[in-house]
Amino acid sequence: MSVDSDTRKAELAKSLAALEERIDAACTAAGRTRDEVRLIAVTKTFPALDAALLADLGVTDVGENRDQDAGPKRAEVAELRPEAALRWHMVGRLQRNKARSVVRWADEVQSVDSERLVDALAKAVHVARDTGDREHPLDVLIQVSLDDDPARGGCPLAGLDRLAGHLARVGDLRLRGLMAVAPLGADPAEAFARLARAGERLREDHPNAAEVSAGMSHDLEQAIAHGSTCVRVGTALLGGRGLASP
Repeated sequence: MSVDSDTRKAELAKSLAALEERIDAACTAAGRTRDEVRLIAVTKTFPALDAALLADLGVTDVGENRDQDAGPKRAEVAELRPEAALRWHMVGRLQRNKARSVVRWADEVQSVDSERLVDALAKAVHVARDTGDREHPLDVLIQVSLDDDPARGGCPLAGLDRLAGHLARVGDLRLRGLMAVAPLGADPAEAFARLARAGERLREDHPNAAEVSAGMSHDLEQAIAHGSTCVRVGTALLGGRGLASP
């Protein structure tokens, strides 16, 4: 490992330790155990080496928000750390025309918000499995909108039952739960409380949809307090800098 790599690994180790302290404290305050909350390291704009170094430090889940960056990055990380068993998540908005590409690298898509996207992903997974580009069904989370802002994506809460029912009926996709981003300028605790209630209702008809992906660098404590099982952290772990592309 080069001197620069050693320095970067030390930076990441320090950030990861501080982040783990925050998650531990939030879990304790909420009366939960640390193993109830999964950490996804969001490595968007950061190079493949950072993902590889995080794998060295014990991180097992990596999130990306741009399909065009994620596929090459996953391939590069596989070369850098062929033994690392990382799980890759699409956490950004996804256009239907990217479905065929994203199912070739993503283990899970957390940003499903329409029936048309569900259909595109199901078709893409079916084709990828037929051609040998994918072995397993695709895990998906429904992104719900907590602010009804179409520019930020997400299914309105009023449409959640219909979308979940549609998703459950198609093949090659597995509904795992919900994802959301707190509204800008609003109390994240109130938003995450609404998300928790939506998750409870969803599990009445879809008991395996137990994932609640909520909480980022600035609001993970509030998310954990309201039942988040998965926090998506970029800045607090990797810092505010990064590359335009990996």
